Amino acid sequence: MPAVRPAIPADLAALTAIYNYYVLHTSITFDVTPFEPEQRRPWFDEHAGGGRHRLLIAEERDEVLGYATTSRWRPKPAYETTVESSVYVRHDATGRGIGRQLYTALFAAIGGEDVHTIVAGVALPNEASIALHERCGFEKVGVFREVGRKFDRLWDVAWWQRPAHLRRTAA
Repeated sequence: MPAVRPAIPADLAALTAIYNYYVLHTSITFDVTPFEPEQRRPWFDEHAGGGRHRLLIAEERDEVLGYATTSRWRPKPAYETTVESSVYVRHDATGRGIGRQLYTALFAAIGGEDVHTIVAGVALPNEASIALHERCGFEKVGVFREVGRKFDRLWDVAWWQRPAHLRRTAA
């Protein structure tokens, strides 16, 4: 299995490349225009250091294979104890358990933070992401119908949630 560690600025180009693949080829993200690494720097900086909002990468032989984040879910103060999680694995490295490894490490990393709930949105259909979230203790709480438009199509988004301090993080 790859090593998991906090992201560093030198990872930004690889992180952007992983994300841009999904921007260009899938409905997994609703961004529609690829990014340059410098455009992603504010996003990167929001996750630097410790705290609730983290960015971990999976690395093997000096290659970034994927990343996972916890981010602010909504900007109002009452939502501070809820974070939104995301995981992206390089398209040619999927199916190896890297997403589960990243989520397990990420949830352990925020274990000492004031986080009560973790939520995740999954654009449908996406059986692999649904399976990952279920294995990591998430429960489906609802579906927003036709909330994202990409590739001249409207997409549904299912919402998942789990307690931050779930004892079992992956099966």
